[in-house]
Amino acid sequence: MDGAVAIDDEDVVEYGSPSGEDDFDAWVTDRAPSLLRFAYLTTGSRDAAEDAVQTALTRACEQWGRLRVLSDRDAYVRRMIVNAHVSWWRKFRRREVPVADVRVEVAAWAPDVATSVSNADLVWQLCVSLPTQQRASVVLRFYEDLSFRQIAELIGCSEATARSHVHRALAALRIRLEGHDEQENHDG
Repeated sequence: MDGAVAIDDEDVVEYGSPSGEDDFDAWVTDRAPSLLRFAYLTTGSRDAAEDAVQTALTRACEQWGRLRVLSDRDAYVRRMIVNAHVSWWRKFRRREVPVADVRVEVAAWAPDVATSVSNADLVWQLCVSLPTQQRASVVLRFYEDLSFRQIAELIGCSEATARSHVHRALAALRIRLEGHDEQENHDG
């Protein structure tokens, strides 16, 4: 029974090679774009997203013999991505990083495509300014459409804390958007 994993006494899943490398390669090829999108929305940076996904996939490859039989590998690897980013953030959070001017100027509200893109960019820039746990919670709730229970499992906290992260993030975004609107009305 080389290259097979017994799930139940009656169910046996066959894989291309005893190590499952073919299965892992196929899974990564299929899921990498989605994992990168998730990581980008969670980290707010393409470079950080690529690093987090690479770290998570490296660990997933090492544990593939155990992971390949899980019913929801994606959730497990998404959790690994969040953990990789949180580990990086904790390691470097005290380091000063110069950034470009974060002030955003948005043209007058108009029902055209350019304004929609500009508004989406403004919201994204505001989301990037949120603390890591709050940003991850908002992304998981509104982009991935996960329940608070699922969010709590992914970021490693209680369901109440996940709710709190989302609530605080939305409150902060609301205040920042109102401040932006007031500044725009004052300038305009």
